[in-house]
Amino acid sequence: MPVEPAGSARPQSVPAPRSTAEPAPPAGGGVPPPPGGRAAWLAWAIGASVYVLAVIHRTSLGVAGLDAADRFGIGASALSTFSILQVLVYAAMQIPVGLLVDRFGPRRVLLLGVLLLSTGQLAFAFSSAFVPALASRAVLGCGDAMTFISVLRIAARWFPAAKNPFVAQLTGLAGMGGNLVTTVVLARALHSEGWTPTFTAIALLGAAVFALVALFLREAPPGPPVTAVPGPAAPRPAVGRQVRLAWREPGTRLGLWVHFTTQFPGNAFGLLWGLPYLVEGQGMSRTEAGGLLTLLVLANMTFGFVFGRLLSRTARARMPIVLAVIATTAAGWALVLAWPGGRPPLWLLVAIILVMGSNGPASLVGLDYARARNPVERLGTASGIVNMGGFIGTMITLFGIGVLLDLLTPEGAGGYPATAFRWAFCWQYVPLAVGTLMILRLRRKVAAAS
Repeated sequence: MPVEPAGSARPQSVPAPRSTAEPAPPAGGGVPPPPGGRAAWLAWAIGASVYVLAVIHRTSLGVAGLDAADRFGIGASALSTFSILQVLVYAAMQIPVGLLVDRFGPRRVLLLGVLLLSTGQLAFAFSSAFVPALASRAVLGCGDAMTFISVLRIAARWFPAAKNPFVAQLTGLAGMGGNLVTTVVLARALHSEGWTPTFTAIALLGAAVFALVALFLREAPPGPPVTAVPGPAAPRPAVGRQVRLAWREPGTRLGLWVHFTTQFPGNAFGLLWGLPYLVEGQGMSRTEAGGLLTLLVLANMTFGFVFGRLLSRTARARMPIVLAVIATTAAGWALVLAWPGGRPPLWLLVAIILVMGSNGPASLVGLDYARARNPVERLGTASGIVNMGGFIGTMITLFGIGVLLDLLTPEGAGGYPATAFRWAFCWQYVPLAVGTLMILRLRRKVAAAS
C-alpha cells in the first residue's frame, strides 16, 4: 500500500484557527475533502482496535498491583516503578512516534506497535523477578506509544475536519472499552487462572489484531497522494526543524498543558493506585473495588461521548470544559481527603470516581488545540508533543504517591493505612497547580495569536 509522503497535504483537513469549518478547495481543480462515510468508519474501527488492545495492556497492572507486589516481593515505591517506567517510555516516545507517523504512515507504525505490545506482555507473563518484569513493561510502553497518534492520523485523512474532535473523543471512548475488559474480565481471570496464563492470553490477542491491520487497514482514501500546490511534493523538513516548528506554535504548548493537567488524576488512579486505595485504604473487598473501577471506565466513556458532541458543534467549548474539569477534580479530592478519619462515605467515593471519569475526555481537548493550529504535514509531531503531557503528569503523580506511602507507613505494617493514603494523595495538588497556571498563561498567548 502506498504511503503518503510527509510533505503532501490535503488542505481541507487543516482546521482554520478560528473556526471548525472546512476551507474551500483551492481554485483550479481542487482536491475533494476527506469522504467520511462507511469506508472511513471501517478504517477508523480497525485502527481503534489496536488502541483498545493497547489500553488493555496499559491498564493490566491496575488490577494486578497487589499480586505483583506479592510475586516480586516489592513495596509501594518499587511497585510504582512499573507504571512509572511504562509511562516514562510512553511519554518519551511521543515525539519520535509523531515523526514516524508523519514520515512512514500510521499503518506501519500500528503494526510495529502491536508487535512490541505482544512481546512486552509475553515477557511480563513469564517474569518471576523484578528487573526482567520492569524491562518487559518498558517494551510494552514503547508499543503503547505507537497507537493513539496513529489512529488520530487515520481519522484526519478519512474524516472532514469538523468531525475530527468527535472522532478523537470516540477513539478515547473505544480505549475505555479496553479498560472495561481489564477491570471486568482480566481481574477475574487473574484470580481464577493465575498470573502466567492470564498475561499470556492477553499477549496472544495481538496476533489477531496484527492480522486485521495488515490485511484490511487502508490508512487513507483511495487515489494518488495529492499536494496543496500542483507540482512536485515539498521536501521533508529536517527532524529538528519539524519539532521546533510544532513547539513554537502556542496552540501546541497549550495543548500539552491541558493534557498534562486534566489527565493525570484519573490516569494515576486507574493505572495503579485506585485498587490499593480502595482495598487497603478504604477497607473494601476486591469485588467492591473492581465495581468502582468499572464505574470509572463507564463514566469516562459517557463524558467522552458528551464532550465529543459539544466540541464537534463549537470550538468555544474547549476552555470551559477544561477549567470546569480541573476545578471539579480539585474540589472533589479536597472533600474526600479532608473527610474526618480518612474514610469518606460510599456516596462520596462514587462521586469522585464519576468526576475522575471526566479527566481522560477533557485531556483530548489538548489535541484539538494542536490540530487546529498546525498544518497536516506536522500534525503527528504536534500530537506527539501534546500527548506527552498527561503521561508526564501521571508519572510524577505515581512516583510521588508511592514515595509518600512508603514514608508514611509504619515499619512492619501489613498494608498501607488510610492516613498514609490520605496524605500521599495530597501530592496531586502539586502538578495540578503547576498545570493550571501554565494553561492560564498560554491561553492568553493563543488568544493573542488568533
